[in-house]
Amino acid sequence: MSEIEERVKEIRDQAIDKIRRAEALGSLNEIRVGILGKKGTLTQVMKMMRDVPKEEKPMVGKWVNEARQEIEAQLAESRERLEAAAMNDRLKNEAIDVTLPAKKINVGHRHPNSIALEEVERIFTGMGYEVMEGPEIEYDEYNFTKLNIPPNHPAKDEQDTFYITDDILLRTQTSPIQARVMEQGKVPIRMIAPGRVFRSDEVDATHSPSFHQIEGLVIDKGITFADLKGTLDIFAKKMFGEDTKTKFRPHHFPFTEPSAEMDVSCFKCGGKGCRFCKGEGWIEILGCGMVHPHVLEMCGLDPNEYGGFAFGVGLERIALLKYEIDDMRLLYENDVRFLSQF
Repeated sequence: MSEIEERVKEIRDQAIDKIRRAEALGSLNEIRVGILGKKGTLTQVMKMMRDVPKEEKPMVGKWVNEARQEIEAQLAESRERLEAAAMNDRLKNEAIDVTLPAKKINVGHRHPNSIALEEVERIFTGMGYEVMEGPEIEYDEYNFTKLNIPPNHPAKDEQDTFYITDDILLRTQTSPIQARVMEQGKVPIRMIAPGRVFRSDEVDATHSPSFHQIEGLVIDKGITFADLKGTLDIFAKKMFGEDTKTKFRPHHFPFTEPSAEMDVSCFKCGGKGCRFCKGEGWIEILGCGMVHPHVLEMCGLDPNEYGGFAFGVGLERIALLKYEIDDMRLLYENDVRFLSQF
C-alpha cells in the first residue's frame, strides 16, 4: 500500500469514526468542513498529486473519490439520525398547542452552478487531474500575451474587458492559471481551472458581465489530438449520459493550433432534432485544441520536447443544458422557488 493510499484510508477511517461519534449537528458540520472543505484534510491530499507519477494519478483520484463518497454517505446517515433524535427530544420536552398555525422553515439548497461544478470536478479528478485556482484580478501579460493574444486582438478592446490600469484587469478567462502553472516547469501537467471571469457584456438570457469558466490543460511528452478527443468524449458521456456522441469542428483560438469546437448529440432527442437542439441534433458545448508552440515557449517549455491540449467550457452553459434552463438570469435572481427545484 502506497503512502498516499494509506493517508487517504487513515483520513477516511478517522472521519467516519468522528462522524459516528458526533452528538450534535453543529459538530457534524465542523467535521465536514475539516475534511471536505477547501482546506480540509482530504482536499489537501489532492494537492499532493503534482508529485505523483502520471501513471498513478488516476488511481489516486479514484481513492480520493471513493473516500469522499463514503464520508458523504456517513454524513448523510448521521445527519438523519441526529435530526431524528433532536425531533424526539423536542416532542418529549415541548408542549405543543396544535391550534397554533405552523411555522414554515425555509431550508437552503445548493445552487445549480455548484452542483454542476462538483460533478465536473469529480469527473476530471477521477481521471487524475488537479483542480487549480488563480487570482481574479490579473496582469495583461498572463491574461493575453502569454496566451498568444496579440496587442491588437479584439478581445483586448476596452469594450470587452474591464481594465483597472493599462496592465491590470479583471480576468476574462481562467486560462491565465494555465500559464502560471506551466511557468513553474513541473511537467507533466493535468489540471482544470474553474473560476469566475468578467467581460463587458450586456445582461440577457445568454450573457452576463460575470460568469464562470472551467479551463483544462494537459502537458506531457507524446500528447496528440487523439488524447484530447478521447478525454472530452469521456467527459461528455459522464456529464450528459453514456449514449452521448461528440463531434469536433475546425475553429480558431490564439492559444491553440489546431483548434476545434466540440458538439454533443442532443440528450433530449438522441440527435433526431427537437426544440432543445433547435432541430439540429447537436449542441455546441466547448472549445479546445492543441497548445500552440509559441505559448509553450513563452511559458518556458520546449515545444520540441513537450506538447499538450487545452479546452474551455462555461459552467453556466453546462448548468443551463443539464437542467434545461432557458434563461441564464434565473441563476442569479436568488429566487428560492427556482433554486429549490435542483
